[in-house]
Amino acid sequence: MIRKLSILFAGALMGATAMTVIATEQSGVANAAGSDTYRQLAIFGDVFERVRAQYVDQPDDQKLVESAINGMLTSLDPHSSYMNAEQAADMRTETRGEFGGLGIEVTMENELVKVVSPFEGTPADKAGILAGDLIAEIDGQQVRGLTLSDAVDKMKGDIGTKVELTILREGATKPIRISLVRDEIKVPSVRHSVEGDVGYIKLIKFNEQTTVGLEDAIKDIKSKLPGDKLKGYVLDLRRNPGGLLDEAVSVSDAFLKSGEIVSTRGRNPEETRRYNARSGDDIDGKPLVVLVNGGSASASEIVAGALQDQRRATVVGSRSFGKGSVQTIIPLGANGALRLTTALYYTPSGRSIQGRGIEPDIAVEQPLPDEIKKQMGLDADEQVVRGESSLRGHITGESETEEGSGSLDYVPPEKKDDLQLQYALDLLRGVKTNAAFPPHGDTAEATTAN
Repeated sequence: MIRKLSILFAGALMGATAMTVIATEQSGVANAAGSDTYRQLAIFGDVFERVRAQYVDQPDDQKLVESAINGMLTSLDPHSSYMNAEQAADMRTETRGEFGGLGIEVTMENELVKVVSPFEGTPADKAGILAGDLIAEIDGQQVRGLTLSDAVDKMKGDIGTKVELTILREGATKPIRISLVRDEIKVPSVRHSVEGDVGYIKLIKFNEQTTVGLEDAIKDIKSKLPGDKLKGYVLDLRRNPGGLLDEAVSVSDAFLKSGEIVSTRGRNPEETRRYNARSGDDIDGKPLVVLVNGGSASASEIVAGALQDQRRATVVGSRSFGKGSVQTIIPLGANGALRLTTALYYTPSGRSIQGRGIEPDIAVEQPLPDEIKKQMGLDADEQVVRGESSLRGHITGESETEEGSGSLDYVPPEKKDDLQLQYALDLLRGVKTNAAFPPHGDTAEATTAN
C-alpha cells in the first residue's frame, strides 16, 4: 500500500496530459518472475553486451539503457515512459508553475525568439521588454541555430543570477542590450475578462497556481459586474492539456455544492479512490457554460465531466481528447522516474472517457480557416482531428466506439470570430435558446447548434 502520495498530471508530447500519481514508497510487491522471464532477461543482457562490444560506433551506455527501458514502456501504451533526471525535473517545474527566469511568453519567428508578452511585475516587465521584441542574443550567443526550447533554457536559471539579452525592436536604429536579474516566476494558468455582461475565464493548464488564479478571476469579475449585471460565466477549457489532479478537483469544487467529482479505479477494487465536492459555490449559482474541443484533455475532461454529470454546467463545443488513463510516477535512482499506467478515471455517473472523450451537450463546430489548411498542406475538405483513440497503442476504452475521441482543437485568435465562444455568450444572454441550457434532468443526447 502507498503510505504517502501526491496526485498530479504529467505532460505528454501530443498535448494531452496524463493523469499521474507520484509514489514515494513502493506501492506493492510484483509477482515473482518465472524461469522463462529470467531467460529472456539473460538474452537482453547478451544483446546489450554485443552492442557495446561490436556496434560500428562506440555507443553511449546510458542512452542504450534508457532507450531499452523506454522501448519496453512505450510498447504498453503511449503514456507509459521513463524520465531521466532532467526530464523529471522539467516535469516538476511544469507542475509547480514556478521557476527562476525573466517572465516572458515567447515564440519563434524567423529563427529569432519573439516576445509574445511579458508577465506583469517580472524582471522582463520592469526592464521594459515589450511585446513584439525579437531576442537576437542571449549572453552574447546568437539565437539563430537554437531551438525555442534551447533558448528558453538559456533564459531560465537560478534566482539572483544575471542574463544579458540583445533585443531587436521595431523602430529602433540599433540593437538594445538589456541586463536582467532572474527572479522567481509564477506562470499564469488563468486568464479572464469581462465580455459585456458575462464573465469569461480561460484555464490554460492545471498547475499549482490555478485555483488561486481562478479565485482571483471570479473576485475581479464580481467587482466589475456586481449583482444582477452579471448574466453568468464561460469557463474555457479548450486546448487545455491538463495538469494537477488536485487543481482539477479544486476547480470543479469551486462550482459544486456537493457530490462526486471524479473517481480512479485500478486493477484491484481496493485501489479505487473517490473525490467529492465540499459545500459552497464560488459563483453563487450563476449560469455556467463550459467550452471544450479536441485539445481539452485529462484534467480538463475531469472538470467538464463533473460539471456536466452534476448538471451544474452546459458543455458547448466539440468532443474532447479522451485521455482517461492514470499514470503512477515512481521515483528511481539518480532522480529519474518511471511513469506507468495503473488505472482509469471515471466521471460522477461512472463514465470512462478513455478513447471516447466528453461529448458536449451542444455541439458547435469551429471550422479551420482555408488559409490555415493551405499552410498545413491540407485540401479544403480535409479535417484535422486530435484524440486519444487515434494514438497508436492506446488502451481501448470501455465505451470507445468506432467514431473514437477527439476533434479539431482550433480556437480563433479574435473572440469575434470564435463561433463556440459567441454561442456560449448568446446562451447566457438569452439571445439563443437550447433545451440543454440551463441543464436539468437526465443528460440528453448532444444537440447541434445552427
